[in-house]
Amino acid sequence: MIKHKAWYKLSTVILSAMIGLSPFLPISNTAAAAEPTVTLTNQEILTSGAVLKSYVWKSTRSNKEYTTNGKVIEVDLTNPNIKVDVMTGTNNQFTKKQSVLGMATETKAVAGVNGDFYNTQAEGVPMGPEIANGQLMATPPYLPGFYSFAIDKNNVPIVDLFTFDGSVTTKDGAKFALGGINKTYYWFEPGGEHSMVDAMFMYTNTWGQVDRSNDGVTVPTEVLVENGIIKQIADNGIIDMIAPKDGYILRASGKAADFVRQHMKVGDPLNYNYQILPQDASKTYDTKNFKMMIGGHTILVDGGQPTDFSREVASLCCTRSRTAIGYSKDMKTAYIITADNAGDSKGLTMTELQQFMIKVGVWKGMNLDGGGSTQMVARPLGETAPVLVNKTETGIQRLVVNGVGVYSLAPQGAVKDLVIQAPPILFLNEQAPLSFKAYDEYYNPVVDAGKAAASAKWSVDPAYGSFKDNIFTPIKTGTVKVTAASGSGSQTSEVEVVGRDQIASLKISVDNLALTEGESYRLPVIATTRSGKTREVPPELIHWEVSGIKAVIQNGVMKVDSLAGVSQAQLIATYDGYSTIAAIAVGQDKMWYDLDNYAVMTMSAAKPEEVTASVYIKPDSSNNKYLELNYDFTKGTGTKWAYAQMDTGIQIEGEPQFIKMKVNGDESLNALKTEIKDNSGKIFYVELAPRIDWKGWKLVSADLSGLGLKYPISVKSVYVVDDEIGQDERAAKGTVAIDDIMFTYKGQVSTPSKNSVGLTINKTAVTVNGKNMTLEQAPVIVSGNTLIPIRFVTDALGGEVRWDDQERKVTVIRGNKMIDLWVDSPELIANGQRVTAEVAPTIMNNLTVVPLRILSENLGWKVTWDEKTKHITLQ
Repeated sequence: MIKHKAWYKLSTVILSAMIGLSPFLPISNTAAAAEPTVTLTNQEILTSGAVLKSYVWKSTRSNKEYTTNGKVIEVDLTNPNIKVDVMTGTNNQFTKKQSVLGMATETKAVAGVNGDFYNTQAEGVPMGPEIANGQLMATPPYLPGFYSFAIDKNNVPIVDLFTFDGSVTTKDGAKFALGGINKTYYWFEPGGEHSMVDAMFMYTNTWGQVDRSNDGVTVPTEVLVENGIIKQIADNGIIDMIAPKDGYILRASGKAADFVRQHMKVGDPLNYNYQILPQDASKTYDTKNFKMMIGGHTILVDGGQPTDFSREVASLCCTRSRTAIGYSKDMKTAYIITADNAGDSKGLTMTELQQFMIKVGVWKGMNLDGGGSTQMVARPLGETAPVLVNKTETGIQRLVVNGVGVYSLAPQGAVKDLVIQAPPILFLNEQAPLSFKAYDEYYNPVVDAGKAAASAKWSVDPAYGSFKDNIFTPIKTGTVKVTAASGSGSQTSEVEVVGRDQIASLKISVDNLALTEGESYRLPVIATTRSGKTREVPPELIHWEVSGIKAVIQNGVMKVDSLAGVSQAQLIATYDGYSTIAAIAVGQDKMWYDLDNYAVMTMSAAKPEEVTASVYIKPDSSNNKYLELNYDFTKGTGTKWAYAQMDTGIQIEGEPQFIKMKVNGDESLNALKTEIKDNSGKIFYVELAPRIDWKGWKLVSADLSGLGLKYPISVKSVYVVDDEIGQDERAAKGTVAIDDIMFTYKGQVSTPSKNSVGLTINKTAVTVNGKNMTLEQAPVIVSGNTLIPIRFVTDALGGEVRWDDQERKVTVIRGNKMIDLWVDSPELIANGQRVTAEVAPTIMNNLTVVPLRILSENLGWKVTWDEKTKHITLQ
C-alpha cells in the first residue's frame, strides 16, 4: 500500500462518528448478566422492499445498566422496486450542506441517514468517494484505512478500500497525474504533506462554489475546459465561475502549475482519464458501473466478527450517537443504522457498535459520520414526506455534506388501505384534528389521497362526540369508533378518549423552577392513563388555581407579575375533576452584576494559549450597558475556553440557591459555564447552558444548592467552553453578551403548623395541643382501618378542607399536599396519583370520616398509636 499522509490532523476539527445498528432477530436474554442484549421493539413498512426497525440495546458500564435506542432501515437488494443511493448537499452539489431531512425531501427519498465524514473548517465536501445515480461525484483520498460502501450494477453490496488513478493529457502528449476529483485539502499520512502542494485536481459542476480548496497554503492556477477544449487559463489566480455542465476546471499549484504553463494554452484540446480502483490489486470491481458509492471511516465488522479498526478511533471516542452501514451474509440485505446519544438513550462506543452490529446480523459493515451529524429520516406509511425518526445528539438537525437515501422505484399501484391518524389518546372536549392517508400495494402514498382527505366526510356516534370537518370533539370516554369516508371507500378506526376515571396520574412539570418577576414559564401538565399511555393535556382543558403569588396562567403559560412578600407559589391543575398540586418556593432575587448600576471589574482570559478572547462593555439601543465576550477557537487543540473573569475579592452575601443571568446567545452550540469560588478556595464549575442554541436575550440559571459550597462565595468567571469531543459540531468563533447577573436566595415551601391532636377510638373526647375538646363523631375501626372525622382533624393540624356536594367529594390541602376523596369510593387521588384505600370514606352522624392511614401517608402526618389505650396522637 502506498504510504500517504494523515487525516488525523483534521480529526479534532472535522469528524464526529456515528454508530449503527442492524436488524434481525431479538437476542435472547439467556447469557450472563454482563452480556449485552438487543431487543426488537417495533417495525414499520416504509415501502416495498424497505422496513424500519427499532431496537433497544441494553448493557452495563461501570456496573450500571444503560440502554441505547437504535434505528435500522433494512433494504431488500433483490427487490426491483427499491434502490439505495447517495443524497448530495443542496441541488445535488457539494459545498451546499443540508440536513438529512432536507436532502430526503428534496430528492423524494423514502428514508435516509447522514453519510460521509468531512472537514467542517473547509467548504463542505465529503472526505471519501461518492457515486450517485451512477455518476462519479468525488474520488477517494490517498489515505489508508478509509472504507467505502458501494452497490454494483447487479445490486451486490461492497464494503472495501478504494483508491484513485487519473491523469490529463495535453495536445503535445504530455501527462500529469490528477490528485482527485472534487476534493478539498487534506494531509497525507504519515508524512504530513499538504494534498494541494505540486498537485492538480479536477472540479466539476458538482462543486457548488467558485472557491476551490484555497486554504492559503498553495497559490492556484486554474484552467477552464469546455467540451474538451481549453477556454481560459488563470495563472496564479482563480476562474470566477462554477465549472460548466459540459466541462470542468483544473486547479494546479507548484509543479502542476508549471506543467500548465509549459504544456497548455487556450484553444488546445485536453483529454483526461481516471478510474476508481480497489487498493487490493488482486480484486476486480467494475467501478465504472457502480450504481452508488459513499465513503466512510473504519471497517467495523467482517465475516460477522469484529475487526481491527482500519483508522484510529481516539477522536471518535466515548459514547456518542453513531451511524453505520453494512450488509448481510447472503449479500441480499443492506442495513442502514443509527444509535442515539440523547436523553435516556446513552449512545455507543466504537467497540460496542461492533458488538451491536454483530448481534443484529451484520456480516460486513463500516462506520459513517456520527455524533452531532447522526440523523435518520423516514416516511410514515401513507405520508408523502419523511420526518426525523431519531433524536439528534445536539437537539438540532445538523447540515451535512451527503447522506444515504432509500428510494422507491415502484409504479403507482392499487389502493391497499387507508390509515386514520390520531393521537394515542384524546381528552374530553379537546378539539383534535384527525386525518387519514391512503397507501397502495407497494406501500407508497396514493397520489390523490390529499384531495380525498380534504373532501372526506367524518362521522362518529353522536353519543361520543361530533365532527366539524376533520376536527373531532369527544364528549364521552371510552373506545370510540370514528369513520372517514371518501368516494366509494371508507375506513373506521378506534381512538381512546380518557377522562378522570381513566387517568392513573397527573403531574405539573415544575422541577427546579426558579421564579423571577416579569418572566413567563410554561407549565406542562402530563397525564398517564391506567393503560400506561402518556400525553400532555391540551392547555385549554386545564383549570388552574394559583395562590401565594400574583400570576396569570393562559394556555399553559404562567406570567409572574409579582413575588413581593410571598414565600411560595401553590399551583393546582384540574382536568375533568382530576387534580394535582405543585408548590414552588419563592426566593428573593438580588442583583449583583449590572453594568448600569453594579459593575464588577471584568477581564478576558483564554486557554490554551492559541485561543483568543476579549471583553467589552457595550450599550444596546436603549443605552443599557452589557458585557460582550468574543472568542476565537480556530487555533489550538483539545478543549478550549474563553473567560470573562470577575474580581473574586467581591463576595456574594448570604447563601444563594440559584445564579441567574441574561445571555444574548450566538447559536454556537458551545457550552456556557461559570466558575464559583467558595470560602475554602475550592472552584466549582457550574453549567449555565449545555449548548448555546439560541439567538437573542435569554434568562439562564443554575442551581447551587446541591454543590456543598462553603459560604461566602464569589464569582470567578463566566465562560464559553468548546469541549474536545465533537468540536466539529460547534462554531469556532462567536460572541455572547451577558447582563444582569443575580442571585436567588432560597425560599422555603411553608410547612403547616405543628399542632398535636389526641384521639381515642370510640370516644368523642379529643385534645388539641393539650386543650380538651369534644367531637361530634368518635374515631372508629372498620375492617381493621381507623376512620377519623376529617374536617375537625385537618383544621386542627393546619390544613384546608373543601366539600363538593354534587360529587360528594372532600378535598384536603395541607402545604404542598392534596388529597381528593369520594364518599363510598375506595379510590382517591393523592398528590396527583390514583390510590386505592382498603376502606372507603363514609358519612357518620352527617360527618365525613376517612381512613387515617391513607391521610397520614400522603399528607405527611406523624401518627403515634398506643395499643393499650387505643389512643392516637397526630402531629
